[in-house]
Amino acid sequence: MPPSQLKRLKSSLREQGITGPQKSKKQKKSQNKNADARAQRDSALASIRESFNPFEFKHLARPKKFEYVSNKADNTKRVLGRPGVTKSQGEEARRKSLLPEMNRKNKVGGILDRRIGENDPTMSLEDRMMARFEREQTKKRGGNVFDLEDGDDEVQLTHGGQSLTFDHEIGDEDYDAASISGSSDGEDGFLKRKRRRDDVDGEEGEDDEVPGEEQPERKKSKAEVMKEVIAKSKLHKYERQHQKEEDDDLREELDKDLNDVLAALRGHMNKKPESDAPKDEPKRDIAMNADRAALLAGASQAAKDKEYDTRVRQMLQDARAKPTERTKTEEEKARDEAKRLKELEVKRMKRMRGEPTSDDEEPQQKEADDEEDEEDFNDDAAEFGLKSGTHPSSRPEGVEDEDDFIMDDDLVATDSEADFSGDESDEGSEVDDTMAMDDEDADFLKHVLPDKPKEQSKAVNGVLTIGADASSSKLAYTYPCPRSHEELLKVFKDVASEDVPIVVQRIRALYHAGLHSDNKNKLADFACALVDHIAYLANQTPPASLSVIESIIRHIHSMSRSYPVQIATQFREQLKQFQESNDPSPGDLTLLTAIGSIYPTSDHFHQVVTPAITLMARWMGLNTPASSKDVATGAYVGALCLQYQRLSKRYVPELIRYTTLCIKSPHATPALLTTHSKNVLVAADLWSTSPSFTEIFTPLLSPLKSTSQKSTLQTLSARLTTARHRRRPQLLHNHRPLPIKSSIPKFEESFDPNKHYDPDKERSEAAKLQKEYKREKKGALRELRKDANFIAREKLREKKDKDAAYEAKYKRLVAEIQGEEGREKNVYEKEKKKRQRG
Repeated sequence: MPPSQLKRLKSSLREQGITGPQKSKKQKKSQNKNADARAQRDSALASIRESFNPFEFKHLARPKKFEYVSNKADNTKRVLGRPGVTKSQGEEARRKSLLPEMNRKNKVGGILDRRIGENDPTMSLEDRMMARFEREQTKKRGGNVFDLEDGDDEVQLTHGGQSLTFDHEIGDEDYDAASISGSSDGEDGFLKRKRRRDDVDGEEGEDDEVPGEEQPERKKSKAEVMKEVIAKSKLHKYERQHQKEEDDDLREELDKDLNDVLAALRGHMNKKPESDAPKDEPKRDIAMNADRAALLAGASQAAKDKEYDTRVRQMLQDARAKPTERTKTEEEKARDEAKRLKELEVKRMKRMRGEPTSDDEEPQQKEADDEEDEEDFNDDAAEFGLKSGTHPSSRPEGVEDEDDFIMDDDLVATDSEADFSGDESDEGSEVDDTMAMDDEDADFLKHVLPDKPKEQSKAVNGVLTIGADASSSKLAYTYPCPRSHEELLKVFKDVASEDVPIVVQRIRALYHAGLHSDNKNKLADFACALVDHIAYLANQTPPASLSVIESIIRHIHSMSRSYPVQIATQFREQLKQFQESNDPSPGDLTLLTAIGSIYPTSDHFHQVVTPAITLMARWMGLNTPASSKDVATGAYVGALCLQYQRLSKRYVPELIRYTTLCIKSPHATPALLTTHSKNVLVAADLWSTSPSFTEIFTPLLSPLKSTSQKSTLQTLSARLTTARHRRRPQLLHNHRPLPIKSSIPKFEESFDPNKHYDPDKERSEAAKLQKEYKREKKGALRELRKDANFIAREKLREKKDKDAAYEAKYKRLVAEIQGEEGREKNVYEKEKKKRQRG
């Protein structure tokens, strides 16, 4: 068992000689007189006290584990809990930092010594001089740090600009001759070397030279060295060119005798042609090309130059094959088509929600390979929601769009810019405007238009073709392009109504935009005239055939991709007339139908569709059915409104209002009631997901009960019942249930009175931050007070030193004066006594 603290203390005191046998009075007195022994005894007691009290000094529990930027290495070695040591350290730190600032306060000027090593007490005088010499040499050679040609990396001593090394003798020239014939990089490296000039100018030295005496060789200037380098470079270049010319002459002489040499080697000799006789064409040799043979035959230089220029022009004018894309597989085509359809649907949804579409999302138009098939589509087509001019690759050959037609040779003007020759004229040029049957348009026309006779049109391979009977053979192949509706009526004056689509087709083919530069404006005006002609045909008595009107609408639809602004402007002009009259005519209804089939009706805002749907809603909202004509017009306008909203599914309250009035109207016939009932069912399907379905269609139940439309009433009643069952009542927000507050106190098993138990984390963090702020503030104020006390002590010490110096000086002066007075007094007394004696 280790000894106890008391035993260890007694043994330590005994070993140091502090305790032991008692001493006599004489020994105690002698020990008290000995100061060294007393100091030794005190130090021994202090060491014993420190060794037996390990808790007197506070050390860190462990050194910091990681090193970081603000870490101080001496933190782990610092002793805590000793105020005296800490105070002395702070005092010393202030003497090193704060005291020099006090001494420099309100003082301007002075000398700041920044010489290398001057403020470093660890460097000797020799080390300082060596460091300064190395820095000076580094600055001198600073320009050649990256010079690969400069191999003199060692520090060399110089005198008067000359090196003091004697490893080699100084030659006649102070530059490397090999660098002249080297590469340009070598010359640059050579020229970049720094050179020093002699203190005495070379030219003045030559004037002062004595002819009989040998003068020391002077160092050449940079200008002289450059002149020699340039001269030698030009000399070498001239020699190389001269040698090359000699080699070329020799080679030509050898080439002239090549045929003779080859003939001699083959064992026969060709006779040289006579100079007077005409020169026959030299026999071509397999070892010689045609140019070399023509040169040996003595062709003139002008003929050779002309032939060379001709061949160069032929090479420049040769048509190069254009690169083509790789043929895609069926899977790739299907994937691309699906991707294209998804992009179009995304853009349509954005337009329906009114979100802006960026420019980079607009489809980029592909350029056609043939100039005859190329047509400039206006960039405004995308603005009106129309498709781009690119054509799907899945369409059959010769068909590109909705109303495609082949342009015959007879329809091409002789003075047009298009040149159809060879196979191209046989095949014809495909025109971008086509007549492919659209499924949505077909479904729409199936509801709003009556059944068409079977003999009017045929669909072959998805292309609507108008039958060309015997009457079409009597039509002319060329017609003038009408620029207005009056001119259009003159053109159609002698044309039967069923032949109007054929004439329109031939006019478009004859004045195709790719045939002449003016045809684009002509076709734009022609399209505007067709818009007016639609309303004109519908307003005729009797009205024109619906198949003819449908064909013209499809032509306008195709042309609207090329001329969107002009056609949209013309449609808006027709809508303005409808707004002024507020009485829809058959022509107005036909125009509204054409607008719904040409432009996208789901857009949030459209330049043509929005005014159209606004006018229809205005008419149904402000009018009341007063006749059977109003009831029929309301049925058709209601069907158009539902057709417009089939994708966006926007609610049109005017439709429900006018349909209710029509069902209640006494002018409604059974056929018209059936049409309105169909509109009601379509509207119910369209707005079935609306949360206000019950409120929208409940007012229609009572009018339908008084009619014979029992099936419509049953269907609508069933839908209303389903909507009521599906509707959920309003509920409060589903918050997390809060527990009831309890009065039972909360106990902490490991409670620490020095620790705060705040359940609010933010408040706890704020309190912690505030406490840390207070601690830092107290520390800063404490340091400021210590600084102020230090400054006050230093000022007091300076004042005491000044006062002491003044007092010493004053006493010294007083002592000197008193001593002088004493000496003078003694002299006076001596003289006085001397006079008294005498």
